[in-house]
Amino acid sequence: MNRLSDLELSAWQGLLHAHAKVTKRLDAELRDEHDIGLGDYDVLVRLARAPEGGLKMSQLAERAMLSPSSLTRVADRLVERGLVARQRGAADTRVVYACLTDSGRIGVRAAARTHLRGIRQHFTSQLSDEQLQQVATTLEVIAGPHEPH
Repeated sequence: MNRLSDLELSAWQGLLHAHAKVTKRLDAELRDEHDIGLGDYDVLVRLARAPEGGLKMSQLAERAMLSPSSLTRVADRLVERGLVARQRGAADTRVVYACLTDSGRIGVRAAARTHLRGIRQHFTSQLSDEQLQQVATTLEVIAGPHEPH
């Protein structure tokens, strides 16, 4: 079969459009209120959740679902703003870690309030608990069990 059915196309386009609409709003709110984009915020959150507030750059790229070169550009911006610091590994100086600075920790906490408010306003409040469960269950079929990282 070469074509998608109307139902398949509707589901696919609905997913794409919903994702684009919600992430565009979340990004705009973070930029307006905290001068950081959604991608930068995602990296900061992943560092905040990491042990000791830091991760190997390779681990961070994987968790943030970014290519190493894309993560390097994000990290450069965050380092320039004083939110993240790069550190060499103690045991192996070839390994580079990205670590939250004190300013980064303060910034991500403030941005988290905006982000969580936005998720509720633009996504979860639009759905009933039953619909939220259906979305979570359905997406887990595609992506596998979700493990926060």
